[in-house]
Amino acid sequence: MGWGGRGGFWAPPPPPGPGPSCPAPPSHPQASFSRPPQVRMGEYNEKKETCGTICLKYLLFTFNCCFWLAGLAVMAVGVWTLALKSDYISLLASNTYLATAYILVVAGAVVMVTGVLGCCATFKERRNLLRLYFLLLFVIFVLEVIAGILAYIYYQQLSFELKDNLKNTMVQKYQQPGHEGVTGAVDSLQQKFKCCRSNNSQDWQESTWIQSGEAEGRKFPDSCCKTVVRGCGQRDHASNIYKVEGGCITKLERFIQEHLRIIGAVGLGIACVQIFGMIVTCCLYKSLKLEHY
Repeated sequence: MGWGGRGGFWAPPPPPGPGPSCPAPPSHPQASFSRPPQVRMGEYNEKKETCGTICLKYLLFTFNCCFWLAGLAVMAVGVWTLALKSDYISLLASNTYLATAYILVVAGAVVMVTGVLGCCATFKERRNLLRLYFLLLFVIFVLEVIAGILAYIYYQQLSFELKDNLKNTMVQKYQQPGHEGVTGAVDSLQQKFKCCRSNNSQDWQESTWIQSGEAEGRKFPDSCCKTVVRGCGQRDHASNIYKVEGGCITKLERFIQEHLRIIGAVGLGIACVQIFGMIVTCCLYKSLKLEHY
């Protein structure tokens, strides 16, 4: 028995009961973290582009647009040579002039296709397309250098070729069966450049046509006349016949040399521009390769 109060019995404390449960600690707002989304390896790297890569892409795209226009210009020069300047090809001994024009046409067409391929390779970032693009650039570069070199070589030997060949062509083939192209070329040459004879005053007197009697008394073709009428070549007078120092050789040589300068300048000029395109292509290819890894 225990005592209660001051004078009573003391009572033992009640046994400990289960009591209230401990409250859960408050949740802190920073205690819960959401799990970051899973990113597959390589997914981020494929979309990542450095500033240098972007600049190279747009630089190469701009180059390809200009390159496509340059290809159109090259092909136009080649077609112009074949269509409008080919009247006198039959008067030349070699096919170098004609081959140069064909090379420009082929090179121009390939340049235009290559320009489109270059744009696709640039924005699709396909390294295999870039390799093909670089290879085509190199092939075109070689073709244009060859065209330029041929034009330069032919430019140097043109004078000797004309002196050796033009007189024989005019004397032996003019107005002869099977040589209608030569006849038309000679008539066009003498009328356009206002000249007569290949080199000296006796050239037409040696002509097979004049000596055969088919010329009907003509001393010169009617195309030598300042005013062309049938039979006008029967009268040899300065008021009637073109008399130019050096004959038609000088005129034709100057005409072809001027055109060869255009062909050579176009071919070599665009070839130099292509060097820049090949350098940019290599830089972009290397940049894409580094980002891939």
